[in-house]
Amino acid sequence: MLNRRSLMIMIPAAAAGVAYSYWPHAEGTTPPAFDLRANAQEGSITIEDMTIGDPNAPVKVVEYASFTCPHCANFHRDTFKDFKAEYIDTGKAHFTHREVFFDRYGLWASMMARCGGADRYFGLIDLVYATQGDWARQSQPALVADALKKIGLQAGMDSTTLDACMQDADMAQSLVAWYQDNAGRDGIQSTPSFLINGTMHSGNMSLSRLGELVDAAS
Repeated sequence: MLNRRSLMIMIPAAAAGVAYSYWPHAEGTTPPAFDLRANAQEGSITIEDMTIGDPNAPVKVVEYASFTCPHCANFHRDTFKDFKAEYIDTGKAHFTHREVFFDRYGLWASMMARCGGADRYFGLIDLVYATQGDWARQSQPALVADALKKIGLQAGMDSTTLDACMQDADMAQSLVAWYQDNAGRDGIQSTPSFLINGTMHSGNMSLSRLGELVDAAS
């Protein structure tokens, strides 16, 4: 589980001038830089929550997760499908997935997943989490970018669209500002964290435990 200590290590490092870089324009080229210190201001793009289920469901579940967090990947691999079937598809819960950015790779993954729009988003993040052990542990940033692009291509997006999405500096700036606003408001200290009808619960969630919390909030 990524915790507050991880957050405090990574964010000040970026604020001290460590560059977050975007998708490379071509293999072997140097990507343009992205610096959290310089881009912590609000971007010009309005970032929308990615949600699934009935908006009128009695319980609102918001998951805060990082695409590079192994425990988040475990949740989506082992628990989310069954939770969706039992609670989201039945109208008991409305689910929101909010990205947390502890590193540049998580930001890239978010930009790729959102490139497909709301209709493709949850299918894409299923692929991102399922293959986390492959793309997130590549030895070079360009290899990570290529692996993420392959996920988008697998989902039916074209190369030109993916490259345009991943080179969108305004989107990256807006996503980081959106994440920082969310994390500050809701006091995010670790991933995964689950906001259930306004009450925060952190740590690994089994189906039975998450179900208990949703049932209690109904």
